[in-house]
Amino acid sequence: MTAQRAAATETLKDLAAARALAPPEVLAQAETIRALLVEQVSATGGHLGPNLGVVELTIALHRVFDSPRDALIFDTGHQAYVHKLLTGRSAGFDRLRQPGGLSGYPSRAESVHDWVENSHASTALSYADGLAKARQLAGEQDRAVIAVIGDGALTGAWLGRR
Repeated sequence: MTAQRAAATETLKDLAAARALAPPEVLAQAETIRALLVEQVSATGGHLGPNLGVVELTIALHRVFDSPRDALIFDTGHQAYVHKLLTGRSAGFDRLRQPGGLSGYPSRAESVHDWVENSHASTALSYADGLAKARQLAGEQDRAVIAVIGDGALTGAWLGRR
């Protein structure tokens, strides 16, 4: 295990640790996460670009919202590696997309923080709409539902509004 990996694993043991970081530490954590992503995805394969692009966004979402109480749903599941790291799965990240290792996508079997199992675009808006409506019917209006979307969601996901 490299020194970079050891540092990331130490500070990513649980979501409370990530939420407790001071602003300068958040920037350092983002750099550490990026280095870890490059190191591990280069070794195991996977979706590097989409994850490098959402490091700060995912950190911010986890600092503002209370996952898993608040649902974070990624439209392209292969963009959820940072989410996996922040929700206590950094120790298994060296086995990403490997037999017996972490899935390359959100997986309800892996974590209560993964609300849906998806891989390609155009699912998050429908899932989020349905989950928000279900929570409203259950009287759970104090819980947020967040859909992390991109251009693919905007071209293919409007069935959720029918």
